Amino acid sequence: MTSQASPAPPAQAAPLASRPARLPRWALPLAGAAALAAAYLVFRGTATLPHDDDAAPFQWINDVRAWVDANRNQSPIFLFFVNYVRLFVGGLHDLLHLVLQGPGWTGLTGIAAGLGWLTGGWRIALLAAAGFGSFGILGLWEASVATLALVLTAVLLSLAVGLPLGVWAGLSPRLRRLLTPVLDVMQIMPTFAYLAPMVLFFQIGPASAAIATMIYSIPPAIRITALAVEQVSPAAVEASGSLGATRWQTLRKVQLPMARATIGLAVNQTIMMALSMVVIAALIAAPGLGSDIIRGLTRANVGLMLPAGIAIVVMAIVLDRITMSAAARTPHRTGGRTRWVVHRAVAAALALGGVALGRLLPAEFPAEWVVRFAGPVNEAVTWAKFSWYGVTDAVRNLTTEALLNPLQSVLTGAPWWLVAAAALALAWRTGGPRPAVVAVGCLLATALLGLWQHTMETLTTVLVAVAVTLLIGLLLGVAAARSPRFAALQRPLLDAAQTMPAFVYLLPALALFGATRFTAVFASVIYAVPPVVRLVEDGIRNVSPAVVEAALSCGSTERQLLWKVRLPLARRAILLAANQGIVMTLAMVVVGGLVGAGGLGYDVVSGFSQRTDFGMGFAAGVATVLLGIMLDRITQGADTRASSRTPTPTTDRRNKRKMRTA
Repeated sequence: MTSQASPAPPAQAAPLASRPARLPRWALPLAGAAALAAAYLVFRGTATLPHDDDAAPFQWINDVRAWVDANRNQSPIFLFFVNYVRLFVGGLHDLLHLVLQGPGWTGLTGIAAGLGWLTGGWRIALLAAAGFGSFGILGLWEASVATLALVLTAVLLSLAVGLPLGVWAGLSPRLRRLLTPVLDVMQIMPTFAYLAPMVLFFQIGPASAAIATMIYSIPPAIRITALAVEQVSPAAVEASGSLGATRWQTLRKVQLPMARATIGLAVNQTIMMALSMVVIAALIAAPGLGSDIIRGLTRANVGLMLPAGIAIVVMAIVLDRITMSAAARTPHRTGGRTRWVVHRAVAAALALGGVALGRLLPAEFPAEWVVRFAGPVNEAVTWAKFSWYGVTDAVRNLTTEALLNPLQSVLTGAPWWLVAAAALALAWRTGGPRPAVVAVGCLLATALLGLWQHTMETLTTVLVAVAVTLLIGLLLGVAAARSPRFAALQRPLLDAAQTMPAFVYLLPALALFGATRFTAVFASVIYAVPPVVRLVEDGIRNVSPAVVEAALSCGSTERQLLWKVRLPLARRAILLAANQGIVMTLAMVVVGGLVGAGGLGYDVVSGFSQRTDFGMGFAAGVATVLLGIMLDRITQGADTRASSRTPTPTTDRRNKRKMRTA
């Protein structure tokens, strides 16, 4: 009698049984967070770095300023370079201001209408005429002309430097690699940080304001121009070379004409950046509309600020439409020679008609045409303060007591080495060793500057504002991506919000909440939400339709489709949105130093207003840059790590094989 053999166990059983269990992905971060919390409870209140108004770096910078003031007319650097730059820029500004004042208010309005007709037809001409006319109706004609002169000065200088560098960078990968870190720092740097060096070297006035605006607006001119030249079809370049054209001929006849539209976008973005900067430059005596906004902020007078804010927005819209229409036009004549001649004749007639009308009307804008509404605006603000006091006070107090105060207490009461260790661990986790070293190095440098406590206060405000910004941006972005109708209703509001200069966002915040830290948070959220919404919406819309259809065919609900498919696949866009939200929030929180935000923003403002605090203000600008670089490296590292984890066909096959084996 034969016995039946029992079936052999699967070959995989033994290896699977002996395979060690792997910890969940969240276990290590949770253990690290627990260790940091325990260390905080043990060492709280020790190794802190309280603020000292007489710190050594502040005194050293004050000594440098004293040396500069004493040797401004003796040092060769100033005699043969710095002073000539200041005189040249100041002379260019004065010349442009004189040219813009020459035609009078009717002449300049007619010239603007002629340019609008020439670039975009009757609609742009009507918009330009109405926009320039509104400057006079608001009672701000002279201030608007001064702002326009400062913008044109900065834009001409920016394009004179930025366009050639951009073309060169588009042709030379080596130069592009050299310029990238410099441009990164320039774009991360908050606008306030540009002002202290300008005061030190070029003193206050239009020249230093124009140079600060130029530095701030150069990066988009270089980046977009380089991208435009780089994206020209290689086939067209090769064809030009095969026909015997030199590199200069290929650049002039092929690459630049084909990159014309994108270079026009570079000009447009340079103008927008310059217009947003000239308002902040009013802190160093820049003439124009910014001075009215600064006076309104210091006096908490919304009625004084609002007309200037409206004029800046209108100027931005008019310049944006004119430059974008010019970039979109084809370079050749359309519609025949007769239509081409008539088109230019109408534009010339509008310009000359405005100049001729100026000889008949008073040179100054008629006072009886000016609309004064500062009084009604201030009355409405007062009514809103008292009527909504219960709601606004509750929101402000809840945010301050539940978020701002506890977080600031943790950051300022923790040992400096513990905060640095937390930053190092977070940056290492998100981006790897190199971003971690850069991030913790920037953080520790703020301590060497003597600004650790104020840096922690600013970091508190930034983190709270970014959290609220991302929450609102995700909700609105997801809603816009899922509903085309909601996106269409939201788009003009986002366009208007992105056109406004940063200072304008302080108006509603100051009116509703007064001069507090929460005011800076509220203004920062309004300022940073539009780009976050756009990036989130774009990321979710660009999720592959094939993946969405596959998920739907498997029976996924709309909620599962959002959480399991759309948001994970849009992770890179969401991380980029977080990065942009941090950079914009940091810039706005520093501006919020004018309305009681405290921290580094207050130090910067104090450095401008009081000569004895110049060293502290200058150091605070540098510390703001370092804080921005630290936060930027952490979020950019998360974006890079996310892209490196994107599954490839090979990893997909490997994962499927593991699943079948298991």
